[in-house]
Amino acid sequence: MPTKTANNRTTGKPHSQLTMQVVEHVRSLIARGELRPGDRLPPERELAKKLDISRSSLRAGIGFLSAMGVLKSRHGAGTFVSDGPPALDRNSLNVLGALHGFLPWQMFEARLVLEADLAALAAERATDEHIAALAEEVAEMYASLEQPQEYLIHDVRFHRTIAVAAGNPILATLMETITAALYDVRSKTVAQSTDRKESAEMHRAIYRAIRARNPEGARDAMREHLYRARASQDMEVPTNNEAAAKQGSN
Repeated sequence: MPTKTANNRTTGKPHSQLTMQVVEHVRSLIARGELRPGDRLPPERELAKKLDISRSSLRAGIGFLSAMGVLKSRHGAGTFVSDGPPALDRNSLNVLGALHGFLPWQMFEARLVLEADLAALAAERATDEHIAALAEEVAEMYASLEQPQEYLIHDVRFHRTIAVAAGNPILATLMETITAALYDVRSKTVAQSTDRKESAEMHRAIYRAIRARNPEGARDAMREHLYRARASQDMEVPTNNEAAAKQGSN
């Protein structure tokens, strides 16, 4: 039997299912034209009540959409639909679901092939706006070293910005599907990470190479970052809730 929280919301669903419930609800609002680029989402309390979920579960879904670039939070103003791509539709969710079955080494190999060259292209093509966005995400990573989930959002945004700055929408779209799956997996283990400061420094090295218009330096910095990240993530384990759910499914 699912249990009930003090606010009478059902807690029987897995955390990832609640996250995707939020994602699907926002996607449907966008698809129906009820939310357009630049529009603000309803207040958290109102949206959580409508979906019958806790505000923490709602924030997880909003964090996912923010990391994917669908939503953007503005301090003191609320959460808004981003003005530009990517648009989240049912097809992209199907692709994301398919990616969840990929093996870790396959994900790493795909990232290595794509992101190293995306970083090099970004060093050649990034605009001043892209450079400024990368600088902002690096600064936010340093500011959120003690907040794993917040750090992860800025980490993902950094990589998304590089993909956009590379100037090839096909490669950016491919990277988007990988980034979506990466966020979903990492959100379950990032709390156990111990190398966020080193990770922030690696991101800063990538940013500096791109800012310096150094394609080879950006490629090398990205490759080094990915290899170090893989080694670190191999030692991470899911949170207690995730581990318990996994044991229960065995």
